[in-house]
Amino acid sequence: MLQVGDMAPDFLGVDELGNEVRVSDYAGRRLVVYFYPKDSTPGCTAEACSLRDGMSDLLAAGYAVVGISADSAASHTRFKEKQQLNFPLVADTEKRTIEAFGAWGLKKMAGREYMGIIRSTFVIDGTGKIERVITKVDTKNAAKQILNG
Repeated sequence: MLQVGDMAPDFLGVDELGNEVRVSDYAGRRLVVYFYPKDSTPGCTAEACSLRDGMSDLLAAGYAVVGISADSAASHTRFKEKQQLNFPLVADTEKRTIEAFGAWGLKKMAGREYMGIIRSTFVIDGTGKIERVITKVDTKNAAKQILNG
């Protein structure tokens, strides 16, 4: 997993509208890139809604937000519309960005091990350098967790 001080990969992927999303698009601003396992699941919905509801505070503090999962653009569109999300969702179906950040790995649930997306949040400064990594994400309070860093 990328660490504090590492440079973030510039290309993040293509959002639900087909637009390329790059870290350099946010030069001079702080960017929150968060990786989540699956659209419309309870934890992922809670996290996305926390960020949606905290967006005015995040913007006031100089943050922009991009969510990334391996779901398709069509899935992202449905999720974004249903939850009225106010930030882009990148469809990384080939897991290039997910793997580049180190957010793909071994997970355990109910005694079963499997490979999947490790819920994680990266705060990137205005130059593209990672300034904070959150691996114990509080899904219901994700925006506050970022702001209270």
